[in-house]
Amino acid sequence: MNANAVPDRSGTDVCSWWDDLSTAVLVTDGRLRLISVNSAAEVLLGLSRERVVGAQLGQSLRLDRNLTGQLQHAMTLDHPLTLRARRLQPLRAQGFLADLVVSPLHDAMLPARLLIELTAIDRQQRINQEDQLRQQQAISRAVTRGLAHEIKNPLGGLRGAAQLLACELDDSALREYTRIIIREADRLRGLVDRMLGPNNLPRLEPVNVHEVLEHVRGLVSVQLPLDLRITADYDPSIPEVLADRDMLVQAILNLVQNAMQALGDHGEIRLMSRILRQYTISGERHRLVARLRVRDNGPGVPEEIRERIFFPMVTGRASGTGLGLPIAQGLVQLNNGLIECHSRPGCTDFDVLLPLESEQ
Repeated sequence: MNANAVPDRSGTDVCSWWDDLSTAVLVTDGRLRLISVNSAAEVLLGLSRERVVGAQLGQSLRLDRNLTGQLQHAMTLDHPLTLRARRLQPLRAQGFLADLVVSPLHDAMLPARLLIELTAIDRQQRINQEDQLRQQQAISRAVTRGLAHEIKNPLGGLRGAAQLLACELDDSALREYTRIIIREADRLRGLVDRMLGPNNLPRLEPVNVHEVLEHVRGLVSVQLPLDLRITADYDPSIPEVLADRDMLVQAILNLVQNAMQALGDHGEIRLMSRILRQYTISGERHRLVARLRVRDNGPGVPEEIRERIFFPMVTGRASGTGLGLPIAQGLVQLNNGLIECHSRPGCTDFDVLLPLESEQ
């Protein structure tokens, strides 16, 4: 990296190459006040550069005495420093594990500066876990589809035989038994169709994600219990995404209904939207990603099924079918996106991630 090319006045004059870096980069002065940050650093810190530039580094990233001393030592001795696997805690975002490369910058025309490169190890671990999950889901879908097709064929014969039998029976009480057989066969066929998931390609067109979220909010508001409310917190700057609107509506609706079932008769569901920068989806890095979040304050996803909730027939409820989340995941993946889950008691987030690049 060319040190002299690093922006040094404000975060508003950042060059395109600076923002395209996947590594988070921060530049401070000799007193550890932030001079500039790139887009990847904004994501890690959870703050825009307009808010952090000019402020102390400690106002964005919690610094212990040891780390502060090491940064100041590197500046004083004019010697680069590498720190491995340090746990960092931004004040406005989730903590992460990172490698740090600290490089003093000196120029005769400028005051001393410090360039800090942060490589989030957690991010690579997340990508590896995501790849593994995607492979497991592909295998699971293939097995489920095979079983579903094997079930559908005899179900059709069973239903047809019951219809023929009903035509031969004069006793209405006996015909009631055949109606039960037909009704249950239809129910099982509907269940199998849901297991198979969508078999049509998405019709991609510009979609207003907030219109989708508000549409789902309107659908579920009429059936909410008195002590259960659904609120909204949107970023109005998010542009339209190229997606299939009906598929997105169904995916978000499944997530909201899942939250409603987890909460029962009281609690809060929060629909949120934000923009993520330099984010990886299914192994591909995107400069801009829309994150649509469904958050509830329920008991959380049971730990024993947390890694398998997007697999068919996996559910934490006795009356659940375990199909809502896998279907939602399949619909979002057809639109080049992904659903991620982060859960702990009192806060469960389902994030729908959709790339915003026009070429998608």
